[in-house]
Amino acid sequence: MDAVTNLADYLERSAERFPERVAVVDPDGSSLTYRELNDRADRVAGWLRARGVQPGDRVGLVLPKSAAGVTAIFGIMKAGAAYVPADYAAPRERNRSILGDCQVRAAFLDPGCADVLDDPALTIETVVLIDGEGATTAAGRPGTAPWREVLAHEPLRSARPADPDALAYILYTSGSTGIPKGVILTHRNATSFVDWCSSVFNPTETDRFSSHAPFHFDLSILDIYVSLKHGAALYLISEELGKNPKDLARFIEASQLTVWYSTPSILSLLAQFGDLPACDCTRLRLVLFAGEVFPVKHLRHITGLWPGAAYYNLYGPTETNVCTFARIPLPIPSDRQIPYPIGPACSHCTPLVLDDVDGAEVPKGEEGLLFMAGPSVFSGYWNRPAENAAAFIERNGVRWYNTGDVVREDEMEGFIYLGRRDRMVKRRGYRIELGEIERALYQHRGLREVAVVSVPDASAGVKIVAYLAPHPGERPSIIAMKAFCAEHLPSYMNPDVFTFVEALPRTSTNKVDYQTLREGKPLQTR
Repeated sequence: MDAVTNLADYLERSAERFPERVAVVDPDGSSLTYRELNDRADRVAGWLRARGVQPGDRVGLVLPKSAAGVTAIFGIMKAGAAYVPADYAAPRERNRSILGDCQVRAAFLDPGCADVLDDPALTIETVVLIDGEGATTAAGRPGTAPWREVLAHEPLRSARPADPDALAYILYTSGSTGIPKGVILTHRNATSFVDWCSSVFNPTETDRFSSHAPFHFDLSILDIYVSLKHGAALYLISEELGKNPKDLARFIEASQLTVWYSTPSILSLLAQFGDLPACDCTRLRLVLFAGEVFPVKHLRHITGLWPGAAYYNLYGPTETNVCTFARIPLPIPSDRQIPYPIGPACSHCTPLVLDDVDGAEVPKGEEGLLFMAGPSVFSGYWNRPAENAAAFIERNGVRWYNTGDVVREDEMEGFIYLGRRDRMVKRRGYRIELGEIERALYQHRGLREVAVVSVPDASAGVKIVAYLAPHPGERPSIIAMKAFCAEHLPSYMNPDVFTFVEALPRTSTNKVDYQTLREGKPLQTR
């Protein structure tokens, strides 16, 4: 069988092999077979082409997760265009910025997000409004059409561009500045990752994949394309359900999911509040997590409740997707406190660890900045030449991406994640990794979540602030926290301020929102 060069080919091949198998299950419980999904995607492609969308154009998606959204994604790619997903729950100014920055030619919108079009600076020629029923009408804007009109269009059957370096999608990430920047990903970037997943996780048509991550988060790439490549079923999880651990646990049981993928924070919530002993989740064979460090006490908890699954720590920024991985050895010892390594590089990625002062390659066992090269590494940021110049280096004829993460390579365990360079501070002459303080605080039995940030201070230069979310009824005193830190941290690493909160703020991709914490925005305290 010829190698796939376009993500949409995964769907077409599965539609040929498994036409009547369920491809996608909508959050409302309805589903589409592979034949139906492929046919609808062809009609979306035909409609877009008839409206003037050409290969290389960008098409926006501002929708809650739905089977219609998956259909639109494949239809966009079948038309030769690239999809640009945005968070439908984000402020409209942010979404206007995203759609305007990459100059989308068309957009699929939820009616509740239609006000994104009110900006006269946006020159979107074609708009499709989609509601929960899959059909709606719209008026007042030229080029606006209901979803049912799109699905009634003559399907596009012509061949798509076979260039693997054609643009497939753009994912916008805030990074450390808070200003959205578009990460440009090609079909080659994505298919190299998807094919690696196939070789490691051995998915089959009998698998049932979770789709917890929103489509604007890079975790969704594994969910969508690995499942549909192999004829498996993809179960879409709504944002509301995804944040309700008890209902989510029952959903996993009722759907008989076999593959789970999410951030560690969601698995931690499931372990603590999902009442998992009351649910039969024994069909799970793979539990994958990525996006942030998994505190060991929560990882130990979930592996004890789901002992039959294999657990993998997947590491990589949006710019590379997953580039290292590690299987977690079970059971996790009761005395282990430090997080597990991020493991060796994936077979399609090539790592390089350099000293961030002189740029020399560091020997194994010493810490340095992690750089990555390989077919999954993105081509650059959209319309950001200065940031592209800063993100890459040329070395030995190879273009390397600077992940900004500090690692140390162990001979047996692969790479050990030490933290981000932008989360390292100096105080009283000592270099401090804020993540190390977090790891120490997570050892406190009364704390459910912790986050540590640094803020400027006129007298000390930098102040360390610890945000603590305790278990219900277990809030420790400030004196007790200072005593705990004195036992577990050197004095120069002790936080200056302890702030108790109901819960840590989260981004739309379920990562800790450190930017909000650094800015000192009001939070619900306890």
